[in-house]
Amino acid sequence: MDIDGTLLSAQGHLSAANADAVSEAAARGIEIVLVTGRRFHFALPIAEMLPCDLHLIVNNGALTKSLGGETLARHLLPVDTALLALAATREFRDCASVMFDRPAERQLILEKIDWSHPLRAAYFRKNSMFLSEEAPLEKCLNGEDPIQVGFTGNCAPMRRAMQQLAAHAESHRYALSLTEYAERDLSILDVLRAGVTKGMALEEWATLRGFAREQVMAVGDNFNDLEMLEYAGTPVVMGNAVDELKAKGWPITGPNEQSGLADAIRRYALD
Repeated sequence: MDIDGTLLSAQGHLSAANADAVSEAAARGIEIVLVTGRRFHFALPIAEMLPCDLHLIVNNGALTKSLGGETLARHLLPVDTALLALAATREFRDCASVMFDRPAERQLILEKIDWSHPLRAAYFRKNSMFLSEEAPLEKCLNGEDPIQVGFTGNCAPMRRAMQQLAAHAESHRYALSLTEYAERDLSILDVLRAGVTKGMALEEWATLRGFAREQVMAVGDNFNDLEMLEYAGTPVVMGNAVDELKAKGWPITGPNEQSGLADAIRRYALD
């Protein structure tokens, strides 16, 4: 299951109904995987709220980890590809970041941190111990492959950044993952290693655990959930999902504000 817009409410709350349904599924032998665009350390507090063991696929498929932090799979973005992505998006530099798979400090590097940013200030405050500045941003790419290059901003400029990267002559060297919250005018664009998606990582995890795709149920709400839903034998779309997912003809459950995830688990997994 996805986290934001699926497991959590718009305010970031975990409902008792969702927690209970996940817990019951785990108690009945169903394995739980959180599949999210979040970093591991930003997803971990949510995972720890669930009363069961689980795995986490984070950074839109780039990393798969156990609840205890053991890395099961890792697909990093080559340094030269990260440099290419930054060079192709100079006009979006104030929205850009580079993320690394590190224990704590300097996980997320920005050229300049705007602690009063209308869209990002709350995230910066929650993650201050992981943040660092480097100007120009390319200087942080000094030999260690990052997880991703990321952009966060209003929807229209992030769409332009995505179109610019998709049209680049070297676009085959990376994958693009878009998450969009139109009601908040907030969009997150990740540049990942070529081939990396939530669906790729979920298939990799299922193979590792010995499951066929027909045994996998997936629930999501946003553009970055598409490949995960396409892979799953039982895909379920949230009632608050983007229209493009709803148009796929997959079952639709209630919205996240009404614990639609719990309803989906009970209907398609438990009952």
